[in-house]
Amino acid sequence: MAVKIGMPNLGHTMESGKVVQWLAPVGAVVARGGLLAVVESDKVSMEVEAPAAGIVLAHLVELQADIPVGTAIALIGEAGESIDPVVC
Repeated sequence: MAVKIGMPNLGHTMESGKVVQWLAPVGAVVARGGLLAVVESDKVSMEVEAPAAGIVLAHLVELQADIPVGTAIALIGEAGESIDPVVC
């Protein structure tokens, strides 16, 4: 089953953030703890790590878009896995 990666909360007052760079493209194999993206708030930037090993199935947001904390930004799963039920 695919794992959703959410926009992390980088501070007590953070309500939203932006993905400023994808470090793992769609289709890339990532290890648990591997780097997926760089996100930033108005005060800080941070690298987002994969919470599980697998393949990057999808990037769910566009670069520089303002995304609420907790919103899914990417999916990691197994090769050939259907992502339609996960995203809906």
